[in-house]
Amino acid sequence: MAVNVIIPAQLRQYTEDQSSIEVEASTVGEVLTEVDAKFPGIKERICEPDGRIRRFVNVFVNGDDVRALEGPDTQVKDGDEVGIIPAVAGGAFA
Repeated sequence: MAVNVIIPAQLRQYTEDQSSIEVEASTVGEVLTEVDAKFPGIKERICEPDGRIRRFVNVFVNGDDVRALEGPDTQVKDGDEVGIIPAVAGGAFA
């Protein structure tokens, strides 16, 4: 199933500056594995060594946070959009 993966600016250095990638997969975990197969090393910036999504990275399927679904086991289907969004932190309000 073709899934469109949206790559954030912070990770585009690993995807030859591509802002989106199409992969064939049936779960979010497979999506991330396929992205890593095309661009080795990117998955380690998104996932822990055990496959869990890093706490400072958010992954969405069609706008739904996979943490509220089934995490890496969340099913995807043809035409779905997977967004990878690094958390933004730091700074202070004056």
